[in-house]
Amino acid sequence: MKTVRIALCQINPTVGDFSGNVKKIVKSIEDAGSYKPDIIAFPELAVTGYPPEDLLFKPQFIEDNLNALGEIRKKVGDFVVIAGFVDKKDDIYNAAAVIHNKKIVDVYHKIRLPNYGVFDEYRYFQAGTRYPVYEMGDVMFGVTICEDIWYPEGPAAVQALEGAEFIININASPYHMGKSHSREKMLSVRASDSSVIVAYLNTVGGQDELVFDGHSLVVDENGDVIAVAKQFEEDMIIIDLDLDAVFIKRLRDPRRRQQVISLGKGKIEKIIIEREKGRKGEREKASPIPSPIHRFTDSPIPVEEEVYNALVLGTRDYILKNGFKKVCIGLSGGIDSSVVAAVAVDAVGKENVAGIFMPSPYTSKESGEDVDELSKNLGIKVIEEPINDIFDSYLKTLKSEFGDLPPDATEENLQARIRGNILMAFSNKFGRLVLTTGNKSEMSVGYATLYGDMAGGFAVIKDVPKTLVYGICRWKNMNEGRTIIPERVLCKEPSAELKPGQKDIDTLPPYEVLDPILKAYIEEDKSFDEIVNMGCEEDCAKKVIKMVDASEYKRRQAPPGIKITPRAFGRDRRFPITNRYKSY
Repeated sequence: MKTVRIALCQINPTVGDFSGNVKKIVKSIEDAGSYKPDIIAFPELAVTGYPPEDLLFKPQFIEDNLNALGEIRKKVGDFVVIAGFVDKKDDIYNAAAVIHNKKIVDVYHKIRLPNYGVFDEYRYFQAGTRYPVYEMGDVMFGVTICEDIWYPEGPAAVQALEGAEFIININASPYHMGKSHSREKMLSVRASDSSVIVAYLNTVGGQDELVFDGHSLVVDENGDVIAVAKQFEEDMIIIDLDLDAVFIKRLRDPRRRQQVISLGKGKIEKIIIEREKGRKGEREKASPIPSPIHRFTDSPIPVEEEVYNALVLGTRDYILKNGFKKVCIGLSGGIDSSVVAAVAVDAVGKENVAGIFMPSPYTSKESGEDVDELSKNLGIKVIEEPINDIFDSYLKTLKSEFGDLPPDATEENLQARIRGNILMAFSNKFGRLVLTTGNKSEMSVGYATLYGDMAGGFAVIKDVPKTLVYGICRWKNMNEGRTIIPERVLCKEPSAELKPGQKDIDTLPPYEVLDPILKAYIEEDKSFDEIVNMGCEEDCAKKVIKMVDASEYKRRQAPPGIKITPRAFGRDRRFPITNRYKSY
């Protein structure tokens, strides 16, 4: 039986941490070594971390990356290591080094450079032009990088036609809801169409607004998933690939013979990797390989669980990778601050989370009780700092100019800004990162106060619609088997509590009405007429669109937060602030 053993190392690198990334890669090589694999692979730009963005304009960064690759090269024996790095030739390339016996035997340059959504690779990299196929004894394989695999006629298809029996595709593919399922479908089609095994390796971890979910896969020549790595965790897939099955599948596929005839010339290079004979006998000394499937893909986890796990990973990595240990959160007794507190506890531990409760003259007794219950459920410390006296002082100071003008949003925003000042004071004094609590629905329509509830270092749920926030909280309580988010928080009418009797619906449509409009307008670019045709009232649609368009200046000043939806503000959606275009 003709087999090859591969190790896919799903690691969490940090952008620019060359020494840390090298240690992580070397440690993974040592860990994988006990299984005696033929090939050990690491994700796209594992050496630098992804995305390095404008660090790539620094020549010293490029040189440090090459030196780091040199350190990795020294640790590679008579097996093959594939590692993502930045190559420097006439230009710079998003590249994969193929290393064997302390030598770089070849470098693959990414051919398909993404330049949409969160990607901006044409800004930095030159595209590759080579289609190498690697011959290692009686085994032939290809290496591609991320976007390369998404094209039906891309490099993987060409390599497979030239004889590659499996493709190792290394990735830094960011998460958004539902993406893991679309990836699986795409990879299944690529593998089946080319009668090739696809080993898809993704990075994992948080990087600013992005979360990489891992979820690496191995898909066989029939398009069936045969191995799955954990989602949102570092992991390693060790698997023996059955290459005889690939040969048999190809014998029975007449389409392949026609494709070979039309294969373009001058694109293929065959690279020979000479390995010592008799190595297969070492496999008897290897550690038993673990079961290759961690979960079956026909039983996906609930979207609320997946999003919650993404929030925890993104929050943890943002806090720790930026040198913080502790956080503080303004707790209001509402659902948004409650879920952010729960995420923070799971990210960095309850001992590192402090809640600040800042009641005003309009804060209800029930809100205080809900904050108290939440803090007990989570086991976190809560500090109460009433803002009544400070608010009165502001009003007294401004009285001479405001005169008898009636109260309006000015007085409401003063309360929010007082709270923002208090939170930042705790941050400065105790070195705690402030986590803001606004959700995507609020950020979309500007239902937030600049320098008030928007003040902070990281916006955990800024890309989570309000209706999904409720779903996540209900899932959290069910998953824990006990009440974490107080039941009253889930049931009471949302309110900013900045004036007597205030409710969110005084300003906004109900969230179950608002969120579909926002999804259509922001994520799907639907026109006013299309939104109305969805069943939305004209006045409601026009009001929401006006609010979204008028709030771009606020969003531009908001802290970074985790991308959850297919189209997040900032990296995905870039609109001019000064803009007179109207779509209604």
